Amino acid sequence: MLHSTLALSLLLIAVSSNLAMAIKKEKRAPQTLSRGWGDDVIWVQTYEEGLYHAKKSNKPLMVIHHLEDCQYCQALKKAFAENEEIQEMAQNDFVMLNLMHETTDKNLSPDGQYVPRIMFVDPSLTVRADITGRYSNRLYTYEPQDIPFLIENMKKALRLIQTEL
Repeated sequence: MLHSTLALSLLLIAVSSNLAMAIKKEKRAPQTLSRGWGDDVIWVQTYEEGLYHAKKSNKPLMVIHHLEDCQYCQALKKAFAENEEIQEMAQNDFVMLNLMHETTDKNLSPDGQYVPRIMFVDPSLTVRADITGRYSNRLYTYEPQDIPFLIENMKKALRLIQTEL
């Protein structure tokens, strides 16, 4: 009886240690702040935090306004997350924030509160209302087919930092 109890105890210890090692080796869970826009990108949680990091790091802040139940937002999110060039710039050159609510800064909605909407804020904390999308009725919206245009606007935001600040 003692022998079988000892054997069972050793078996439980071996199984639990193997399970603990397997849990440690699991792939990193997706970052919840990404909300599907890019799990390898570091996302700030609030607009205020984004402004702080933009000023401190001398990088532009990219603010993405979206809603989970918006089909246009979902389509843009998929194209954004799948584009390697956007993901690389987002990881290395920008402070990134995606919001599912409006901020108190009315400069982030100069032509209305609609989604999806992407705006840029430079490290001097100036909202770059001059970096717009293709549409005259919703200046800061992008659609999946506008990804090349968004890439150019991201590059423009980076160039403006070098030439204006």
